Formats: sequence, C-alpha cells, structure tokens
Amino acid sequence: MSDNRQVAQRDQGAVTLEQADGVRRRATWTPAVDIFEDPHAVTLWAHLPGVSRERLEIKVHDGRLTIEAESVVPVPPNLRLSHAELRAPFFSRSFTVSEDFDTSKIDAVLKDGVLKLTLPRREEARPRRIEVGLG
Repeated sequence: MSDNRQVAQRDQGAVTLEQADGVRRRATWTPAVDIFEDPHAVTLWAHLPGVSRERLEIKVHDGRLTIEAESVVPVPPNLRLSHAELRAPFFSRSFTVSEDFDTSKIDAVLKDGVLKLTLPRREEARPRRIEVGLG
C-alpha cells in the first residue's frame, strides 16, 4: 500500500472580526493542518502558535473531531496595554472521522505550538494479507 500524503488547504475566509451589525467579535482562525496517512493510522499536525495545553480543547463526538484553542499574547508585568490592533486569536477546526478509526485511542501531543494527533485505525480496518491455500 502506498503512503498517501495530503496537505489541507487553509480557508481564506477563516478570520472573522466584524459582523454586519457592527458587533466586533474575536478573531477565529482556521489553523493550517498537515495530514499523513499510513496503513495503521492517520497523523494530523495542526499549527497553533501561542497556544498552551491549558487553552486547548480536543473533542470527538458522533464521528466529528473538533480542535479549539486560544492563543495567549504575553504582556510583560511592567507594561500596560493601551491599544491592540489584533487580539489573541481563537483557533477552531473540525474533521469528519470515519468508523475505520478507533477514536477511544487518539493520542495528542502539543509541543512548541504544534499539535500532533494520531488516530489509529481499528484492527479490522487495517489492510492485511490474505494467504491463498492450494486446493
């Protein structure tokens, strides 16, 4: 089986700052994601700059995997912020997960602003070699 590699395209309309009624909302960004697949699992790398583990939430429900995270812009204690052009962004991205994957065994690691999610395939969904007997 060949190794399929896909790179998800970034949604250019993912930043929402102001709605039609003039109400200003926080920026919601769709994080860039790289997806790699092999016979045993799918590995997803999501780029979440400035996100800490405490501000990251990963949920899986009804075949939907959702990543939500909030970035933090550190302000030194001796400074007072009087004007900000851009607030710390809120990241959100969802994926449909096929029944071929065991969502109870998803592994998540956040390091240096990059989230690595590993979704293992169910044993029965993994490719296997069929032995042919002589008749």
